[in-house]
Amino acid sequence: MKGKKVAICRSPLFRSRVCRAHFLARVEWAPHFVGIILGTALVLILSASTGRAQEQQAFTPLLVSEVAPGVYVHIGNIDMMNEANEGDAANAGFIVGDDAVAVIDSGGSAREGARLLAAIRKVTSKPVRYVVNTHVHPDHMFGNAAFVQEGTAFVGHRNLPRAMAARGEFYLKAFRGLLGDAMIGDVKIVPPALLVDDEMQLDLGRRKLTLKAWPAGHTDNDLTVLDNESSTLFAGDLLFVEHVPVLDGSIRGFLADLDGLLRMSARQIVPGHGPVVGDWRSAVEDERRYFEELARDVRRFIAQGTPLATAAREAGRSERSRWKLFDEYGSRNVIAAYGELEWE
Repeated sequence: MKGKKVAICRSPLFRSRVCRAHFLARVEWAPHFVGIILGTALVLILSASTGRAQEQQAFTPLLVSEVAPGVYVHIGNIDMMNEANEGDAANAGFIVGDDAVAVIDSGGSAREGARLLAAIRKVTSKPVRYVVNTHVHPDHMFGNAAFVQEGTAFVGHRNLPRAMAARGEFYLKAFRGLLGDAMIGDVKIVPPALLVDDEMQLDLGRRKLTLKAWPAGHTDNDLTVLDNESSTLFAGDLLFVEHVPVLDGSIRGFLADLDGLLRMSARQIVPGHGPVVGDWRSAVEDERRYFEELARDVRRFIAQGTPLATAAREAGRSERSRWKLFDEYGSRNVIAAYGELEWE
Protein backbone atom coordinates (compact mmCIF):
# COMPACT_ATOMS: atom_id res chain seq x y z
CA MET A 1 0.00 0.00 0.00
CA LYS A 2 1.08 3.54 -0.77
CA GLY A 3 2.75 5.26 2.16
CA LYS A 4 3.18 2.06 4.12
CA LYS A 5 6.03 -0.35 4.38
CA VAL A 6 5.10 -3.87 3.50
CA ALA A 7 6.84 -6.60 5.41
CA ILE A 8 8.22 -9.28 3.19
CA CYS A 9 8.70 -12.67 4.71
CA ARG A 10 11.61 -14.63 3.41
CA SER A 11 11.89 -18.28 4.11
CA PRO A 12 15.12 -19.82 5.47
CA LEU A 13 15.57 -21.58 2.14
CA PHE A 14 15.33 -18.29 0.26
CA ARG A 15 17.86 -16.62 2.54
CA SER A 16 20.33 -19.50 2.19
CA ARG A 17 20.10 -19.32 -1.61
CA VAL A 18 20.75 -15.54 -1.57
CA CYS A 19 23.75 -15.91 0.72
CA ARG A 20 25.12 -18.70 -1.43
CA ALA A 21 24.77 -16.51 -4.52
CA HIS A 22 26.63 -13.63 -2.84
CA PHE A 23 29.37 -15.99 -1.68
CA LEU A 24 29.83 -17.52 -5.13
CA ALA A 25 29.98 -14.07 -6.69
CA ARG A 26 32.73 -13.04 -4.27
CA VAL A 27 34.63 -16.27 -4.85
CA GLU A 28 34.49 -15.77 -8.61
CA TRP A 29 35.52 -12.09 -8.32
CA ALA A 30 38.33 -12.59 -5.78
CA PRO A 31 40.83 -14.15 -8.23
CA HIS A 32 40.26 -11.25 -10.60
CA PHE A 33 40.94 -8.78 -7.78
CA VAL A 34 44.08 -10.63 -6.66
CA GLY A 35 45.17 -10.85 -10.28
CA ILE A 36 44.79 -7.11 -10.71
CA ILE A 37 46.85 -6.42 -7.58
CA LEU A 38 49.59 -8.89 -8.50
CA GLY A 39 49.61 -7.73 -12.08
CA THR A 40 50.00 -4.12 -11.03
CA ALA A 41 52.83 -5.00 -8.66
CA LEU A 42 54.54 -7.04 -11.36
CA VAL A 43 54.31 -4.17 -13.83
CA LEU A 44 55.84 -1.79 -11.28
CA ILE A 45 58.64 -4.23 -10.48
CA LEU A 46 59.36 -4.92 -14.13
CA SER A 47 59.26 -1.22 -14.95
CA ALA A 48 61.76 -0.43 -12.21
CA SER A 49 64.08 -3.30 -13.15
CA THR A 50 63.77 -2.46 -16.84
CA GLY A 51 64.64 1.15 -16.04
CA ARG A 52 67.72 0.06 -14.13
CA ALA A 53 68.70 -2.38 -16.87
CA GLN A 54 68.24 0.24 -19.56
CA GLU A 55 70.27 2.71 -17.49
CA GLN A 56 73.13 0.20 -17.17
CA GLN A 57 72.87 -0.84 -20.82
CA ALA A 58 73.15 2.81 -21.85
CA PHE A 59 76.83 2.71 -20.87
CA THR A 60 79.37 0.51 -22.60
CA PRO A 61 81.41 -1.24 -19.89
CA LEU A 62 84.98 -0.11 -19.59
CA LEU A 63 87.55 -2.57 -20.85
CA VAL A 64 89.09 -4.24 -17.79
CA SER A 65 91.64 -7.00 -17.35
CA GLU A 66 91.82 -9.45 -14.46
CA VAL A 67 95.45 -9.01 -13.39
CA ALA A 68 95.06 -11.39 -10.43
CA PRO A 69 92.10 -13.47 -9.22
CA GLY A 70 89.40 -10.96 -8.27
CA VAL A 71 91.53 -7.92 -9.18
CA TYR A 72 90.44 -5.95 -12.25
CA VAL A 73 92.17 -2.98 -13.86
CA HIS A 74 91.25 -0.51 -16.58
CA ILE A 75 94.31 1.06 -18.20
CA GLY A 76 93.48 4.65 -19.03
CA ASN A 77 94.71 6.59 -22.01
CA ILE A 78 98.08 8.28 -21.73
CA ASP A 79 96.54 11.53 -22.80
CA MET A 80 95.14 14.79 -21.50
CA MET A 81 91.53 14.71 -20.32
CA ASN A 82 89.14 15.78 -23.06
CA GLU A 83 85.61 15.33 -24.35
CA ALA A 84 86.61 12.72 -26.91
CA ASN A 85 88.12 10.36 -24.31
CA GLU A 86 85.42 11.19 -21.70
CA GLY A 87 88.14 12.12 -19.20
CA ASP A 88 89.61 8.62 -19.41
CA ALA A 89 93.24 9.52 -18.75
CA ALA A 90 94.15 7.48 -15.67
CA ASN A 91 93.95 3.91 -14.43
CA ALA A 92 91.01 2.65 -12.41
CA GLY A 93 90.14 -0.73 -10.95
CA PHE A 94 88.15 -2.82 -8.55
CA ILE A 95 88.70 -5.75 -6.19
CA VAL A 96 86.06 -8.39 -5.49
CA GLY A 97 85.79 -10.13 -2.12
CA ASP A 98 83.34 -12.74 -0.87
CA ASP A 99 80.88 -10.10 0.30
CA ALA A 100 81.57 -6.85 -1.51
CA VAL A 101 83.58 -4.81 -4.00
CA ALA A 102 86.06 -1.96 -3.55
CA VAL A 103 86.68 0.51 -6.36
CA ILE A 104 90.12 2.07 -6.65
CA ASP A 105 89.69 5.46 -8.36
CA SER A 106 86.50 6.19 -10.26
CA GLY A 107 87.75 7.81 -13.47
CA GLY A 108 87.76 11.25 -15.04
CA SER A 109 84.03 11.82 -15.57
CA ALA A 110 80.70 10.61 -14.23
CA ARG A 111 80.27 8.84 -17.57
CA GLU A 112 83.52 6.95 -17.13
CA GLY A 113 82.46 6.10 -13.59
CA ALA A 114 79.16 4.71 -14.92
CA ARG A 115 81.06 2.64 -17.46
CA LEU A 116 83.29 1.33 -14.67
CA LEU A 117 80.18 0.37 -12.71
CA ALA A 118 78.83 -1.39 -15.80
CA ALA A 119 82.11 -3.33 -16.02
CA ILE A 120 81.73 -4.34 -12.37
CA ARG A 121 78.20 -5.57 -13.02
CA LYS A 122 79.48 -7.80 -15.81
CA VAL A 123 81.71 -9.48 -13.24
CA THR A 124 79.59 -9.52 -10.07
CA SER A 125 76.31 -8.38 -8.53
CA LYS A 126 77.95 -7.87 -5.13
CA PRO A 127 77.54 -4.40 -3.64
CA VAL A 128 80.19 -1.72 -4.07
CA ARG A 129 81.02 -1.15 -0.40
CA TYR A 130 83.97 1.23 -0.86
CA VAL A 131 85.21 3.76 -3.39
CA VAL A 132 88.83 4.67 -2.65
CA ASN A 133 90.27 7.84 -4.20
CA THR A 134 94.06 7.73 -4.30
CA HIS A 135 94.28 11.55 -4.45
CA VAL A 136 92.46 14.73 -5.46
CA HIS A 137 93.18 15.02 -9.18
CA PRO A 138 90.10 15.02 -11.46
CA ASP A 139 91.19 12.09 -13.63
CA HIS A 140 90.98 9.90 -10.53
CA MET A 141 87.83 11.17 -8.81
CA PHE A 142 85.46 12.89 -11.28
CA GLY A 143 83.65 9.54 -11.64
CA ASN A 144 82.57 9.40 -7.99
CA ALA A 145 78.99 10.48 -8.74
CA ALA A 146 78.31 7.14 -10.46
CA PHE A 147 78.82 5.35 -7.14
CA VAL A 148 76.80 7.57 -4.82
CA GLN A 149 74.29 5.15 -3.38
CA GLU A 150 73.21 3.83 -0.01
CA GLY A 151 75.84 1.65 1.60
CA THR A 152 78.83 2.91 -0.41
CA ALA A 153 81.55 4.57 1.66
CA PHE A 154 84.06 6.92 0.05
CA VAL A 155 87.59 6.57 1.40
CA GLY A 156 90.63 8.82 1.18
CA HIS A 157 93.71 10.34 2.77
CA ARG A 158 93.03 12.51 5.82
CA ASN A 159 93.95 15.58 3.73
CA LEU A 160 91.65 14.73 0.83
CA PRO A 161 88.47 16.48 2.08
CA ARG A 162 90.39 19.74 2.52
CA ALA A 163 91.97 19.41 -0.92
CA MET A 164 88.58 18.72 -2.54
CA ALA A 165 87.03 21.71 -0.77
CA ALA A 166 89.89 23.98 -1.88
CA ARG A 167 90.04 22.83 -5.50
CA GLY A 168 86.67 21.31 -6.33
CA GLU A 169 84.91 24.37 -7.75
CA PHE A 170 88.03 25.41 -9.63
CA TYR A 171 88.29 21.96 -11.22
CA LEU A 172 84.64 22.03 -12.29
CA LYS A 173 85.08 25.41 -13.97
CA ALA A 174 88.47 24.65 -15.51
CA PHE A 175 87.41 21.32 -17.00
CA ARG A 176 84.08 22.54 -18.39
CA GLY A 177 85.83 23.72 -21.54
CA LEU A 178 87.79 20.45 -21.83
CA LEU A 179 84.99 17.96 -21.16
CA GLY A 180 82.00 19.98 -22.38
CA ASP A 181 78.93 21.25 -20.55
CA ALA A 182 76.98 17.99 -20.70
CA MET A 183 79.76 15.83 -19.31
CA ILE A 184 80.89 18.22 -16.59
CA GLY A 185 77.27 18.76 -15.56
CA ASP A 186 77.08 15.19 -14.21
CA VAL A 187 80.30 15.48 -12.19
CA LYS A 188 79.96 15.87 -8.41
CA ILE A 189 82.76 16.48 -5.94
CA VAL A 190 82.19 13.68 -3.42
CA PRO A 191 84.53 13.91 -0.42
CA PRO A 192 85.48 10.83 1.59
CA ALA A 193 83.73 10.08 4.87
CA LEU A 194 86.23 7.37 5.85
CA LEU A 195 89.67 8.93 6.34
CA VAL A 196 93.08 7.26 6.55
CA ASP A 197 95.55 8.85 8.95
CA ASP A 198 98.32 6.28 8.65
CA GLU A 199 97.15 2.79 7.73
CA MET A 200 93.72 1.17 7.60
CA GLN A 201 92.33 -2.21 6.59
CA LEU A 202 89.14 -2.76 4.62
CA ASP A 203 87.46 -6.17 4.69
CA LEU A 204 85.59 -7.27 1.57
CA GLY A 205 84.79 -10.69 2.98
CA ARG A 206 87.78 -13.01 3.36
CA ARG A 207 89.77 -10.41 1.45
CA LYS A 208 91.54 -7.54 3.20
CA LEU A 209 93.00 -4.41 1.70
CA THR A 210 95.69 -2.34 3.42
CA LEU A 211 95.43 1.40 2.79
CA LYS A 212 98.42 3.64 3.48
CA ALA A 213 98.47 7.45 3.69
CA TRP A 214 101.76 8.91 2.44
CA PRO A 215 103.61 12.14 3.29
CA ALA A 216 103.43 14.88 0.65
CA GLY A 217 104.89 13.71 -2.65
CA HIS A 218 102.84 13.68 -5.84
CA THR A 219 100.23 15.61 -3.80
CA ASP A 220 99.73 16.06 -0.07
CA ASN A 221 96.90 13.48 -0.10
CA ASP A 222 98.39 10.36 -1.74
CA LEU A 223 97.00 6.96 -0.77
CA THR A 224 98.00 3.45 -1.84
CA VAL A 225 95.94 0.25 -1.68
CA LEU A 226 97.48 -3.19 -1.23
CA ASP A 227 95.41 -6.29 -1.92
CA ASN A 228 96.98 -8.65 0.60
CA GLU A 229 95.67 -11.80 -1.06
CA SER A 230 97.26 -11.22 -4.47
CA SER A 231 100.03 -8.86 -3.35
CA THR A 232 98.86 -6.30 -5.90
CA LEU A 233 99.56 -2.68 -5.03
CA PHE A 234 97.50 0.18 -6.46
CA ALA A 235 100.07 2.96 -6.17
CA GLY A 236 98.01 5.85 -7.48
CA ASP A 237 100.20 8.61 -8.87
CA LEU A 238 103.16 7.73 -6.71
CA LEU A 239 104.15 5.66 -9.73
CA PHE A 240 103.97 6.68 -13.39
CA VAL A 241 104.92 4.27 -16.17
CA GLU A 242 105.54 5.73 -19.66
CA HIS A 243 103.58 8.89 -18.69
CA VAL A 244 105.93 11.61 -17.43
CA PRO A 245 105.72 11.88 -13.62
CA VAL A 246 103.72 14.87 -12.41
CA LEU A 247 104.62 17.01 -9.38
CA ASP A 248 101.89 18.72 -7.36
CA GLY A 249 103.26 18.30 -3.85
CA SER A 250 106.94 18.10 -2.93
CA ILE A 251 109.85 16.94 -5.06
CA ARG A 252 111.89 16.05 -1.98
CA GLY A 253 108.87 14.33 -0.51
CA PHE A 254 108.24 12.43 -3.75
CA LEU A 255 111.80 11.08 -3.73
CA ALA A 256 111.37 10.00 -0.10
CA ASP A 257 108.06 8.30 -0.98
CA LEU A 258 109.82 6.36 -3.74
CA ASP A 259 112.24 5.03 -1.13
CA GLY A 260 109.21 3.95 0.86
CA LEU A 261 107.70 2.19 -2.15
CA LEU A 262 110.91 0.25 -2.68
CA ARG A 263 110.66 -1.08 0.87
CA MET A 264 107.22 -2.56 0.21
CA SER A 265 106.55 -6.15 -0.76
CA ALA A 266 104.32 -6.43 -3.80
CA ARG A 267 104.13 -8.94 -6.63
CA GLN A 268 102.94 -6.30 -9.08
CA ILE A 269 101.97 -2.63 -9.09
CA VAL A 270 99.09 -0.86 -10.79
CA PRO A 271 100.45 2.64 -11.42
CA GLY A 272 98.26 5.70 -11.63
CA HIS A 273 99.13 5.94 -15.31
CA GLY A 274 100.56 3.35 -17.67
CA PRO A 275 100.58 -0.45 -17.77
CA VAL A 276 100.64 -2.80 -14.80
CA VAL A 277 104.23 -3.75 -14.01
CA GLY A 278 105.71 -6.87 -12.48
CA ASP A 279 109.23 -5.47 -12.65
CA TRP A 280 108.02 -2.44 -10.75
CA ARG A 281 111.27 -1.66 -8.95
CA SER A 282 112.90 -0.66 -12.21
CA ALA A 283 109.87 1.54 -12.92
CA VAL A 284 110.38 3.25 -9.56
CA GLU A 285 114.06 3.75 -10.41
CA ASP A 286 113.09 5.36 -13.73
CA GLU A 287 110.88 7.79 -11.86
CA ARG A 288 113.61 8.47 -9.31
CA ARG A 289 116.07 9.23 -12.10
CA TYR A 290 113.66 11.77 -13.60
CA PHE A 291 113.16 13.64 -10.33
CA GLU A 292 116.83 13.55 -9.37
CA GLU A 293 117.78 15.00 -12.76
CA LEU A 294 115.06 17.63 -12.46
CA ALA A 295 116.19 18.59 -8.95
CA ARG A 296 119.84 18.90 -10.04
CA ASP A 297 118.92 21.16 -12.94
CA VAL A 298 116.63 23.35 -10.87
CA ARG A 299 119.20 23.76 -8.09
CA ARG A 300 121.82 24.74 -10.66
CA PHE A 301 119.53 27.34 -12.24
CA ILE A 302 118.66 28.73 -8.80
CA ALA A 303 122.35 29.01 -7.90
CA GLN A 304 123.03 30.81 -11.20
CA GLY A 305 120.15 33.21 -10.72
CA THR A 306 118.50 31.98 -13.93
CA PRO A 307 115.00 33.42 -14.41
CA LEU A 308 112.19 30.96 -13.73
CA ALA A 309 110.86 31.25 -17.30
CA THR A 310 114.23 30.07 -18.67
CA ALA A 311 114.52 27.30 -16.10
CA ALA A 312 111.02 26.09 -16.96
CA ARG A 313 112.07 25.59 -20.58
CA GLU A 314 115.43 23.97 -19.89
CA ALA A 315 115.39 21.97 -16.65
CA GLY A 316 114.94 18.22 -17.03
CA ARG A 317 115.18 18.33 -20.84
CA SER A 318 117.54 15.36 -20.92
CA GLU A 319 114.59 13.19 -19.89
CA ARG A 320 112.27 14.39 -22.67
CA SER A 321 112.68 11.38 -24.98
CA ARG A 322 111.93 8.91 -22.21
CA TRP A 323 108.42 10.04 -21.32
CA LYS A 324 105.08 10.63 -22.99
CA LEU A 325 103.38 14.02 -22.40
CA PHE A 326 106.69 15.58 -21.40
CA ASP A 327 105.86 18.82 -23.22
CA GLU A 328 102.50 19.06 -21.47
CA TYR A 329 103.84 18.61 -17.93
CA GLY A 330 107.60 19.21 -17.98
CA SER A 331 107.51 22.97 -17.41
CA ARG A 332 104.84 22.67 -14.72
CA ASN A 333 107.07 20.26 -12.82
CA VAL A 334 109.99 22.71 -13.04
CA ILE A 335 107.87 25.55 -11.66
CA ALA A 336 106.64 23.39 -8.77
CA ALA A 337 110.16 22.19 -7.95
CA TYR A 338 111.64 25.70 -8.28
CA GLY A 339 109.19 27.13 -5.75
CA GLU A 340 110.20 24.48 -3.24
CA LEU A 341 113.95 24.26 -3.78
CA GLU A 342 114.73 27.99 -3.88
CA TRP A 343 113.98 28.06 -0.14
CA GLU A 344 116.32 25.21 0.85
